[in-house]
Amino acid sequence: MPAPLSVIIPTLNAAPEAAGLLAELMDGVATGLVREVIVSDGGSSDDIEELAEAVGAEFVSGAAGRGGQLRRGVAAARGEWFLALHADSRLPNGWAETVQAAMAAQGRAYAFRLGFRAQGLAPWLVAGWANLRTRVLHLPYGDQGLLVARPDYADAGGYRDIPLMEDVALVRALNCKVVLLPLVLTTSAGRYEAEGWLRRGARNLSLLLRYLAGADPEQLARAYSGKS
Repeated sequence: MPAPLSVIIPTLNAAPEAAGLLAELMDGVATGLVREVIVSDGGSSDDIEELAEAVGAEFVSGAAGRGGQLRRGVAAARGEWFLALHADSRLPNGWAETVQAAMAAQGRAYAFRLGFRAQGLAPWLVAGWANLRTRVLHLPYGDQGLLVARPDYADAGGYRDIPLMEDVALVRALNCKVVLLPLVLTTSAGRYEAEGWLRRGARNLSLLLRYLAGADPEQLARAYSGKS
């Protein structure tokens, strides 16, 4: 029987970060959980295609934009479950066993608890808010990963080809709740450290509220990147 899980990683000039994640995914490949790893690139100028080929991952390419990249990646996937991960994510020990156990349950999607590769009170507070939001509102962001069954993904209409909030749009369209896994997925703190934890956190919250109020994702993407 084919392995049930397809892992999708959107990339854009993220080869150094993706290298670490691809190495960690080999545990799932070795245990027979992961059927395929799909790197969905947005036109990188680095060596991500060669890196994907070296580890046996499938490589698809198209226009930049995380929503579209995730959508193309899932379209190429053959597993019965999808795990979407950002390139700068790092998986915890035991992730494969935890994911496999979660997939045995029906009618749920899953996200990891969030952690940052940074020390101090600010990273702890920001991650704590993300985990509380997911626990109470069942609304994770993409940097927590998303584990979802193929039928639930299809019923929700899949990832929208939008430049921002593609994760929120999909989660809100799911007919099942998103449950936190009992493991921490760590992510880069680069944006927060560059802009300041309070400023970046406030901007992210503002963008979420504006999106929920009906704002155009294109405008939000420009605000996220600091271009408006």
